[in-house]
Amino acid sequence: MSSSLEKLKALTSRLEDKLVQKEKVSPVVSPEVQEVKTSEKKPLLKPVKKVEEICDNVREENIIRVKQLYEKLKIYEKSPDFDKVFLYKAMNLSGIGLKEEDFGKVREGKYIQVIAITYEPDKNGKKKAKNISLGYFGKAETLENTLKNEIIEFVLRWRYEKTFQNVEHYKDLIARVETPADTLIKI
Repeated sequence: MSSSLEKLKALTSRLEDKLVQKEKVSPVVSPEVQEVKTSEKKPLLKPVKKVEEICDNVREENIIRVKQLYEKLKIYEKSPDFDKVFLYKAMNLSGIGLKEEDFGKVREGKYIQVIAITYEPDKNGKKKAKNISLGYFGKAETLENTLKNEIIEFVLRWRYEKTFQNVEHYKDLIARVETPADTLIKI
């Protein structure tokens, strides 16, 4: 699981780098307007999106695509409420590699499944990981390439949205710390 976390961190880092590069390519003249040079002598002005707006758009597009794949892959059969899909702690894939060295390769003789991971208390009250199959897609050898790509995309996009949710959580916590001390909850 740590390699999946490392991949997610690497993906997030690459996305942040691309956003920074995008800002460098299109410098902001003012917070809301950027001059666009044309073949004519007078410049045109067009609105420039702020980084937060870009991130919101990326997130909105991602969640739309996750929902499409949720329906197409029939994940709703095992998890009927789309919003509750994000309550799982993690999501993985059996039968298809997601590590850098075997990304997208099917494992011969294995069965393809989307696996959600949750933590539930055992009889002693200790939290224990529990795997829940959200989708079964048969033997690896019989899997069509298009379906394989959609399954991989669903898991990766789910992880991407989960990352956004975690970032929001930490933003909220930081905002609480930055609030004057007399308004913090006292214990």
